[in-house]
Amino acid sequence: MRVVFAGTPEPAVPSLRRLLESERHEVIAVVTRPDSASGRGRKTVRSPIGQLADEHGIPVCTPAKPSEPDFVSQLVDLAPDVCPVVAYGALLPQPVLDIPRFGWINLHFSLLPAWRGAAPVHAAIAAGDDITGASTFLLDAGMDTGPVLGVVTERVRATDTTGELLTRLASSGAELLAATLDAIEDGTAGAQPQPEDGVSYASKVTVDAARIDWNRSAAFIDRHIRSVTPAPGAWTTIGELRVKVAPVQCSSDTLEPGVIEVRKSGVHIGTGTSAIVLGDIQPQGKKLMKALDWARGARLDETAVAR
Repeated sequence: MRVVFAGTPEPAVPSLRRLLESERHEVIAVVTRPDSASGRGRKTVRSPIGQLADEHGIPVCTPAKPSEPDFVSQLVDLAPDVCPVVAYGALLPQPVLDIPRFGWINLHFSLLPAWRGAAPVHAAIAAGDDITGASTFLLDAGMDTGPVLGVVTERVRATDTTGELLTRLASSGAELLAATLDAIEDGTAGAQPQPEDGVSYASKVTVDAARIDWNRSAAFIDRHIRSVTPAPGAWTTIGELRVKVAPVQCSSDTLEPGVIEVRKSGVHIGTGTSAIVLGDIQPQGKKLMKALDWARGARLDETAVAR
C-alpha cells in the first residue's frame, strides 16, 4: 500500500523504521511537526521522524496546522491508501481524515479504552497498573475513541520509568502497526468498537504537576517519580534550591513528611508513610549526581526540608 506516515518524537521512530523495511508497503511521504528550537543555543532542529525521513530521501510535510489548504491539497495529490500515525502531536480535521482510502491508523500506547489522551504511559505507571500495552485503531473525530484493530500487552515492571516502558512499547507497537497494515491490505482486519466501560484519560503532564508532594505515601511518590522520568522530571525544593529527583528507593524508616536526614546509607526524606532514599538528583544548573555526594558538599542545614 501507498503509505503517508505521521509522527514526531523518538517513540514513533521504530514504527517508521519498521514500515521502511516492509516489502509490502511504500512510504511515499512523512508528516511531522515543524522544526523547533532546542537546547541552550535554541538551534532549530528537525523532529526525530523528520530526520529519519531525510536519511531515506522521503518527502517531509511540516504544516503548522494539518487543516492548512496547501497541506490538504498536497495530501490529496499523494493519494495514500492508508496513513499510520504515531504521536504526531496535532488533531486531524475530518476533511484530512477522509483522504486515505483505508483511513488513519493510530498506534496508541495503552490498552484502549484505558488511558485515552496525551500521556498514557505516564498515567499507567503513576496509577500502579500491572499490565499495559499498545493499541492500533481507526482514527475518528473523538479523542482516541475509534474502533480497535489490534493490541499487544506489556507487563509494567516494578522499577519501570516512563522512558523505559515507552521504549519497549515503541518496539512491540511497531510490529503491531505493521501487522495491522498487512491485515488491512489482506482484507482480514476486524475493527472492534471500544467498550463503554473502563474508559480513563491521561492528560499531558506539566512541569507543575511533576512536583513531589511529600505528604503522599512512599509508594505513591515512587510511582510519581518514575512516571515523569525522564520528562518532564520530578522535582522538589530543598531550602531555596530546586532539584530534579531521579527514581528512589522506599525505606522502612519513618520521618515527618519532607524532613531530610543525611546518613552514611544515603539521603532519607520523610513521606506520609515510610521514608524514601534518594538516588540521583540534579540541582538547578548542574549535572545529575549522587544525592549523598551532593548533600555532603552542600552541608545542609539541620532544619532544611523538602517541599
